Parts: sequence; structure tokens; C-alpha cells
Amino acid sequence: MFLQIPLDNPRKPPLPLCDISCGGWELSDQSGRYPYLWGVSQQGEVWFREGIHPRVPEGSSWEEIEMPKEVAQLSAGPGDLLWVVLWDGNLLVRTGLSLDCPTGTSWVEVESPAKEIEALHVSVGVSVVWVVTKDYKVWFRRGVNSHNPCGSGWISIGGEMMVVDVGLNDQVWAVGEDRGLYFRMGVTLTEPSGSGWIPVSGQWGNNKEFIPPRKECEFGGQLTDASQASVLSCTDSDSELGPAEPPNSSKDAAVLEAAASSVVPLGSADTPTPPLKSDDTPSASLQDAPKTFIPASDSFINSLVSDRDKTSTPQQSVTDAPQEEMEEPSPAPIALTPGTVGPDVPWMNVDLEGAGAARCAQAAGPSLGDGSAAATYALGTLETPQGVGEADAPVWTWISGGGCDVDASSQISWLSPTGPLTNSLSLTPVQSAAWSEQQQQEHREEISRKPLERSHSVWVRKGALRWMRDWKPQRWVDVSVALEQSTKSDGRKDSIFFVYYTQYDEKKYLHVCINEVTALVPVLRDCHHAFAVYTTQRTKQRGPLVLAAQTEKDMNDWLSLLSDCCCEGRGIAGPPSRQALWSTTSKGDIMVHEPSFSLEAAAHTLACDLMFWRQVPGHLRCVESNSLGLVWGVGWDGTAWVYSGRYGQPTAPGDEVQMLQQTDFRSVHVYENQRWNPMTGYTDKGLPTDRAMWSDENGLNECTKGNTNPPTPQWSWVSEWTVDYNIPGGTDKEGWQYAADFPVTFHGHKTMKDFVRRRRWTRKCKITLRGPWQQVPPIRLSDISLMPCLAQSSMEQVPLWALSDKGDVLCRLGVSPQNPEGSSWLHVGTDQPFKSISIGGANQVWAIAKDGAVFYRGSVSPQNPAGECWYHIPSPPRQTLRQLSVGRTSVFAVDENSNLWIRQGLTPSYPQGSAWELISNNVGKVTVGPLDQVWIIADGVPGFTSEPPGAVCHRLGVGPMQPKGQAWDFGIGGGWEHISVRGNSVEAPRAPHVPAVGPPRSPLPPRPPTQVNGSAVGV
Repeated sequence: MFLQIPLDNPRKPPLPLCDISCGGWELSDQSGRYPYLWGVSQQGEVWFREGIHPRVPEGSSWEEIEMPKEVAQLSAGPGDLLWVVLWDGNLLVRTGLSLDCPTGTSWVEVESPAKEIEALHVSVGVSVVWVVTKDYKVWFRRGVNSHNPCGSGWISIGGEMMVVDVGLNDQVWAVGEDRGLYFRMGVTLTEPSGSGWIPVSGQWGNNKEFIPPRKECEFGGQLTDASQASVLSCTDSDSELGPAEPPNSSKDAAVLEAAASSVVPLGSADTPTPPLKSDDTPSASLQDAPKTFIPASDSFINSLVSDRDKTSTPQQSVTDAPQEEMEEPSPAPIALTPGTVGPDVPWMNVDLEGAGAARCAQAAGPSLGDGSAAATYALGTLETPQGVGEADAPVWTWISGGGCDVDASSQISWLSPTGPLTNSLSLTPVQSAAWSEQQQQEHREEISRKPLERSHSVWVRKGALRWMRDWKPQRWVDVSVALEQSTKSDGRKDSIFFVYYTQYDEKKYLHVCINEVTALVPVLRDCHHAFAVYTTQRTKQRGPLVLAAQTEKDMNDWLSLLSDCCCEGRGIAGPPSRQALWSTTSKGDIMVHEPSFSLEAAAHTLACDLMFWRQVPGHLRCVESNSLGLVWGVGWDGTAWVYSGRYGQPTAPGDEVQMLQQTDFRSVHVYENQRWNPMTGYTDKGLPTDRAMWSDENGLNECTKGNTNPPTPQWSWVSEWTVDYNIPGGTDKEGWQYAADFPVTFHGHKTMKDFVRRRRWTRKCKITLRGPWQQVPPIRLSDISLMPCLAQSSMEQVPLWALSDKGDVLCRLGVSPQNPEGSSWLHVGTDQPFKSISIGGANQVWAIAKDGAVFYRGSVSPQNPAGECWYHIPSPPRQTLRQLSVGRTSVFAVDENSNLWIRQGLTPSYPQGSAWELISNNVGKVTVGPLDQVWIIADGVPGFTSEPPGAVCHRLGVGPMQPKGQAWDFGIGGGWEHISVRGNSVEAPRAPHVPAVGPPRSPLPPRPPTQVNGSAVGV
């Protein structure tokens, strides 16, 4: 039963309304939730109904909302979303909606989905917004959330619709351009845009014949079903509708029914009425029943609330026609719901006289019995007053799905694409004659000839994480996150990662486009299961987005999901290629980058901060590779591993990369510091300016045995804290090292000038995981090097040199692409232990001893893989080298003071070179590739002193005429341990040589050709 809402006196009442929307009932989580009502007047004003309460459902008064422009239509969601369509077709969003401020604070304009095409209709759900433009295209707004009510972009959805409506659970109903009723199937929390449109099928009358779709539509996916209780119906009462059915009444009287107790448009202006049978003669009470009023407006709601004059179209009764003309169209009576029967029917443009006559006809006509009935009105045009049911399906103009709860886990027959209805509520049961088989066949052929339209879709994954906020003081904040992926009709995918947070009771958000992500790296932050999200901009600012999950499984799930989206967007699939760049972090994670031609191009070189790094399962300290597909690694415990994955093509189903169990051990150190006191000797009471008495190696952070944890939660302790005597510089019998002060070098014996001392405590931990790595027993290694080569090179055996953890030089025999682990180790004699080794082009082997001396191995060849003797190479003046790398024609080395040097004067006849030249400082490690490209791990980035050491850098301008390069390009950083570019032999394509036109420009006169064996050749 509808009640008229009284006008406000003496306040200004709203003008006649042309649209209303109810929402906001989910703003409060209390049990007494109540909705808010918004309205639009015919003058484009927006009104808000105040005082709505369960005890006062009609509210108390109207409040006008200030608008910048006139409004045509609005839609309010269950939460704090409100969108409006202006007269000019633009869109506005109301911001600041909350329980304390239900009317909001301001309006924000949103760009139209399509240029030069105005918006026609908008519908809002919990976190979705659907829009129809005036060309009947359907659009979905991505990224909509209470933190971001304006969203982030438009997604085009297939289909042409006139009206869309978002119901419960964000289910979507629509009225198509063909005036058919459609339902969006596949709408779930993870896929809010659904998978395709499906027509709502129905029955006509009592013949139970199936009404097929009016037009073609897309089918796909599982269709959902609702419980019978989710679709409301209305049962007729004999006391209100009249007496029971008389015995002589017809069983097939035309009665119009609906599924909900509301006015639903069903009629059609161009549908012929089926012929009546001879025994279907209506009763006398039906002869005087006038035809129901058919509004002329295209909008059903506008027709109900407009103040135009009402007219009814007279209809000739069936009995007035001759008997031989009984097959002419005849009107169908209207069955009213009990709530609308009476003298106070509020609909002003409904022909009450016709409705009353129809009610009398119903009282005298057949009874509905146990069936469900609701008041419905057929819509058409006054120019073509044809009866209802003359075409293949009803004509719809408006729909509201706010009271229909569709369960996404079951099957609804009236949402099925084919087949008759069974045991389900009919949405449009109207009596009509059976279709002919010929008409149905023609309809099916017409549908089959039209191609199905591929629809766009949106997929969403939501969750809760913790975020290390960007501003100071930095601390963990609970946030909600969402990964939104849209799939276009051509199969291309676009993803956005949202982080929603609250600051000072204000809802905010930040977002990251997945195609801008350059790395996803697990990090160690306060013993959380944390990972960092790098983008180009955040890499330049040295501030990644750091998030943490509650469990390790949640972190790995998010990392895998985000990484898959990143790789899919870039077209990367399968194992790393042979040309990949390999690197490791200080935490042991393995990262790879797929190079492009522009990475080493002389001009327009790819910037380091644009490189995309993806993670490979496993845990290693360093990785080395070459262009033939060989990849070796060394764990933190010195164990050698060889990569067992395949290259190039993605792995086929059932042919996955073999994942083996991998274990690694590493030691965690803390330092006990003491200062000498003349009264008590060495004590743990230091000066105010001293480092903490328990600290890390640098003394920057306080670390005690009690608060020090394994590197990540994946690690577990396997020993207790013990004093470490194996430390550079030596120790005394108690493990102490002495120095004059803390920042200087420590030594293992006490002198009269030593006022501080320290000793290192160590504890071993273990990690166990699975990855594509096969162990190479039995010797533990400290360094490894594979000979770099070009991709087109062919070698039966690939030279591989290594150093054991004791400093012995080893050569691996039998290494090849078919046997990457090799067959055996060959020991190469030395007079002292070594700490770094590298092999370059043409079997050039260089090494550094533990005392800093540099050596070159002579006479190394495929026939003599171990060479013959070592040649001593002088070190740079007053410097001690610690690591080196040999390329095709160049040698670079790093000293103990982090300076980078290049060896000058290298020639085939004198491969030892002539002198060292300083290149740069701030270098931790260097790697030289087969193209003589130079990359380093920098100790820090200039201008960012707080960033942890370890940044990937590329040397620019390296070439045959400029082997030492020109400048550094800083890339991703903060915790990188090692990088290898020795497998990247991808050269930029050279421009074709254009022959010179005209005579040669050389000042020398051309020489006559020389005769060789009777033939003339140029010399």
C-alpha cells in the first residue's frame, strides 16, 4: 500500500520529482539501519529526505542540496556512493558521505566514458558504478571504493542497453535497446563486471510456452539461481478481489501477472494479440471493461509522476464484433494487487476508471486461486494501440532489481538461455496463442546469423594487509587492498593495485598500475612477512611501497598473484631466457630481467629504473650465467647449485620445470663492544658518543643476542650463540679484536694504544624451500665464473672456474648445455689461497689472492683447460683489490675502498695489459658481459644516505673507442647483493650500410689493380 508523502509547510516543498533513489543503509553497522532517500525535481534540483526511520518510513522533511548544474537522474548505493547525471550528460560524484554527514560535502565531476557522447543513465552498487551513454553503450567504472568514490577509469562492456540497474549483491539488470530484459551473469565479488548478458526468459499465459530472447546475446559461464524466498510475490485474497470463480468462467482468461508487488511495464506497442478460441468468449462483465491507459512517454517513471491530462482509449468489446471476426485482437483484463485496490490509488496518470472496471471484471471473471499476482501495466504508444502479447516478447522500458537477491551458486531457469521454465516463478505470464514452429525456426536462424559480441570483464581480488606508510614517522598501518584486472575484447589485460587507508578519519587511497611495476621483492621489516613493490617513480625516489601480510602463505599468494599479472601484461611466460640478467638480494632472493635490444644500445638506452625484475624460486648468494643457457649459483653456505629449468618457450602442461628441495645455511652475527677504563679495565660502559655495546658490524644499529632474529620468518635457528674466532684480522684466545677506536681497523692482539675491543658472536640458521636448482656436490665454493660467449657460439665444453671455501682454484670439466652440472673438478695449483676469479673471452683467466695480489693464468685453451702457469700482475698503487670481472676484451676490478679500476693496454699479443686506471668509487661488485657491458652493485645512491647499500647500476657510453664508459645510470636498489650480465649478448641491430654515391673522397689517387693468377683484384 502506497501513502502520499505530505508537503512541508511552511518550508519550500520540492517541485514534482522525476527520479528518486534510495540508499545508504549500509553506512551504519548497527542493527537499526535505515535508508536515505534522494530525489530529482523536474527543474533539475536535488532533494534529500530527512528523518527516515523504521517508525517514520515516510521521513519528516525535504532538504535541498546545492547543485552546480541541473540534474537529470541520480543513483545512490547501499554505502556512501552517490552519482548523478546532469542535463548536459556529464557526471558528478558526491563526496564526504558518512553516517554523521549523510548529505555529503562536495561534488566532483567525472569525465564522460566516451568523448563527445553524453551519459544517459547511471546506477550505483556497493562498490560498482554502471553507466549507459546516449549511444546505448554500457560502461563499468573501475576502482570505485568508499575511499575513492570517483573511481579510476572506464571499461567498455559489450551490449547495447537503455537502462541498467544494480541490485542486491551488485547484480546487474538491464533493458536492452531492443526493449528486452537482460541479466548480467557471472557477477561475483571477484568479477564485479560479470561475464556476459543473458535475456530473462518467461512464459506467456497458461500455455507454458517458452519465450526465446528478442535478440542475440552473449552466453558464457555458470548461471546463478536464487531461492524461492528471494523473489517476493503477492497472493490474492478472495475478500478483496471478489467472489470465487464462477463455474462457467473461462480457465484461459487473459491475466497479466508479475513477480513483485510493483508496477512493471510489460506491454508492447507492436505485438499482435493472439487469436482467441471459440470457447474463450469473455463474460459480460468483460465487455464493458475499457482498455488500460498507455502512457505516451518513453520513461515509465516519468509517466507515473507527470501531471499531464489523462485520457483513455476506447476499445471495442469482443461481443460487438461479428462472429466471423473473432480472431481480431482483443484486450486483456488487468489483475490488481490488493494494496492498490481502493479509492486512494496514488498513480495520477493511471486510468482509475479502467482499473476499476478491470477489478469488477476480475470479480466476475476467473479467480487466480493459489497463483501469485501483482499490478502490472502494459506500455506502448497511443499511435499504435495494439494488444499485449502480439509479438514474441514483452517490451520493457524500466527495471529495478533492488529487491531481487540472486544467489551466485545455483541455477535459475528463468535466467536460462534455452529451454522451457520449470518450477520457477514466471516473470511475465500472459495468456497467448502458441507460436508456430515456423516463427520459432525463423527466430533461431536470425539469431544464429548474427555474431555474438565479446564483452569486456573486470576481475577483482581483495584482502587486508599492513602498509609501512611513506611519511615520517614511518609505522605500520592496517589497510585494505584490491587488485583489479580488466580484460578487453581483444584479450589484452590491464591491472591496477589499490591500497585504501584512513588518515585523520578521512578515507584516502593510493594506486599502482601493474604495467608500471618494476619489481616485487620480499623484504625484512620488523620480522613481518613483508614485500616491496617498486615502480619507476618509486625507484627514483628510493621509496618502494612496503606491505606486510599476516602469514607467509598470504604474502606468497599476493606475490604470486601480482607477479603473474605483471608478467602477463608484459608478455613474459615460462622460465628465464638464455640472455637474462641474473641477480640476488642480500636476503637471498633470486631475480631475473629479460633484456631488450635497447638495454645496451648506443643511443636511447633503456633506463635502469624501467627494468622489470621477476623472482625465480630458490635461495642463493650469487648467480653466474652465459649465453648458452648455463646458470650456476652458490648458496650462503657455499653449496654449488645448477639451474635445471628449461629456456625459451613456456613450459607445456604436464612438462613443468622440475622443482627440487633446496636448503641453505647462513650465520647471523652480533658484536659485543667494550671500552677500556683506567679504573676497571675493559667494560661495557662506553662514552655517550660510542656505539651500542651490542651492535651490528657497522655499529649503526643495536643488536643483542636476545632481540636478533633470523633474516626472515622462513629461516629457523639450528644452533646456539657462540664466539666466532674465524674473523678477518684474527682474534685472541677469547675471540677479542682490538683497536684505538671503533671506526678504525681491528686486529687480533692488544697494544698500549688500543682503547676499544670487540668480539663477534655467531648463530647458524637454516632455510628449506623448493626451486629449479640441482645440487653439485661435494666441494663448497666461494666464487664461480662461466666463460661469456655470444648466443651463436658453439662449444662442446664450456669453461667454468671456481674457488673453494678454503681458497683453492678449481676447474670444472664436462660442462655443456646438455650436461650443465659437468662431470668432475680439476684442481689448479697455487702458492696461496684466492678470493676472486673470473674467465673472459678467449679463455682469459684472472684471479685475486687473499692478500690482494693479482694473477693471470697463461696458456688456457680447450685442449688445455687448466692452463700452465700463473703470471703476477701489479695491483693499483697503494690499493688492495678484492673482486674482478673479465669481459670479451676488458678487465674491471674493485678494491677494498670500493674503487672501480680498468686494466689498460690489453692486446691479443699482450693479454696481461699495461696499467690500471681509476674509473669511479662507491662500487661494491662489478660484472662485465660478453659485449664488454659494465654493471655494478653500488654501495649507495648519491643523495639517499638512508637507503641500505646495494643498488643496481649500469655504465653508460661503453664502446670500443670508450671502454671505460662515461656515466652511471642508477636503477633499483636497497639490498641487492650480486648481479651477472654475462649471459646477455643481445646487441642492438645495426643500421644498414649505405654505399657512398659518386667518386671516392680520398685525396690519394686510386691504384691500378694487381694481377693474381691472371685475375685482377683490389689490394
